[in-house]
Amino acid sequence: MTQPRWLRNVRPYDSSAEDLLLENGLFKQRRPASTAALAPTDIDGQNQLLTPALVESHVHLDKTLWGQPWRPNSAGPTLKDYISNERRVLREVDAPIAQRAGALLENCIARGSLTLRCHVDIDPDFGLRHVEAMQQLRERYRDLIDLQLVVFPQTGLISRPGTAGLMREAMALGVENVGGLDPCGIDNDPIAQLDFVFKLASEFGRGVDIHLHDKGELGLWQIALIADYTERFGRQGRVMISHAYCLGMLPWSQVKSVAERLSTLGISLMSSAPADCAVPPFLALREAGVNVCLGSDGIRDAWSPMGNGDMLERAMLLAFRFDLNKDEELAAAFAAATMNGARALGCEGYGLEIGRPADFLLMPVQTLGEAVVSRPVRQVYRGGELIASGGRLLESRL
Repeated sequence: MTQPRWLRNVRPYDSSAEDLLLENGLFKQRRPASTAALAPTDIDGQNQLLTPALVESHVHLDKTLWGQPWRPNSAGPTLKDYISNERRVLREVDAPIAQRAGALLENCIARGSLTLRCHVDIDPDFGLRHVEAMQQLRERYRDLIDLQLVVFPQTGLISRPGTAGLMREAMALGVENVGGLDPCGIDNDPIAQLDFVFKLASEFGRGVDIHLHDKGELGLWQIALIADYTERFGRQGRVMISHAYCLGMLPWSQVKSVAERLSTLGISLMSSAPADCAVPPFLALREAGVNVCLGSDGIRDAWSPMGNGDMLERAMLLAFRFDLNKDEELAAAFAAATMNGARALGCEGYGLEIGRPADFLLMPVQTLGEAVVSRPVRQVYRGGELIASGGRLLESRL
């Protein structure tokens, strides 16, 4: 039990100023902002914008080179070249996963992401080592974050003997989601990959999150196939398709019916709003009722030296890519980095409503649009307690 205290003079989602009572890590009561003097236990919100914490819907913490000496990108042009190059680079890095991933995770927390989904590599070369390292890291930061894991067969599932057995072992260890990768482009056997992924998810009661880079009509066909499997195995609301570049390559007239089915089945889409390829059409998909969220993908790794773990910057990149400049459009970009991510990850207790965990940000800006555009320094609260300020976690655990 913790002593109740008031969070004073804040503007939830840029509305009128309010006070919120915090008790035992929860929002317990709200009222119009009081003009009474602050009590010693009160938090002075200083008329700042109050929002829920950010949601990082797709990141690869286990493969980051964060905090390591600068390493030029040395990958070849194809997806398989990138995968092969990454394996070589990671073999040459001496720093353990916990050190690299922990440093990046602390940076993400300091920038306001308290809910994250991390894709974790698995293959016969290193077995469950990445999974076990990420589970240990999650335990170390359990009181600060909610971290979901996805077991990710990047070098192939059906085409790589031994991987399927490791996927099953990872489920037995408690990994929350079954991953997949380009059922056509990587495994060259979409039926076999999706059969395995959805049967495993159904058997263990887990979610599904599939990387889909395959382009054009081939990619669109696979999205329709994933929708078929979602319905057949009763995974509605528990499936994510990550990247889905194909949706931005084809005319909306061709995409629309598939989008409507995604909406009906509760299949979410994740985009990192990349600059170098087609991107799913954000506003059209939103209008069709599809839940589109955001993720950083790789951050300072063998795939790219880019990224900083700031989901407000990712929302800005989405807005920049689609020329979102009206306040309501910028607010939609902000939602992609917050509410949409929480929905995609099944976070039922997320938000600023009474009775929910007091995990929130305070920012010295007027509106959600200004937050996206300016990406201000922010204060980060977990369970009503300040844990990060000025871009720094107050108590490092490295």
